[in-house]
Amino acid sequence: MNQAALLAKFRRESLATASPAQLLTMLYDRLLLDLDRAVAAIEAADRAGANEQLGHAQQIVHELRCSLDVSAWDGGAQLLEIYNYLYAELVTANVTHDAPKVAACRALVAPLRDAWHQAAATPGTGVTSSAAVG
Repeated sequence: MNQAALLAKFRRESLATASPAQLLTMLYDRLLLDLDRAVAAIEAADRAGANEQLGHAQQIVHELRCSLDVSAWDGGAQLLEIYNYLYAELVTANVTHDAPKVAACRALVAPLRDAWHQAAATPGTGVTSSAAVG
């Protein structure tokens, strides 16, 4: 098996065995990576690359919206509003090739990602249950 195939196998197995909290933090990590890559692609006038990265970022935000149980905690409805806002901003940024808009989305996502990482690492937060995912 070549290195690319081994890496793909590792990724599949990591996703299959990850807890809901781990999956959530992986999504946030990848979302930030997509946004960083999108800004770089826009700045390099790489429309196809920007479209690919922003499209993937939109898919992640969509998944976060769909997996969110707004009744699981008091902040669920507000988080859904943030996800809806992010999705709309990413669509607009993709159409207009607006790097500052993507950077603003990243600035909104980064503290959320940090908070979810911290919650996932803290015993007793309830983030390890699937009800809190999102």
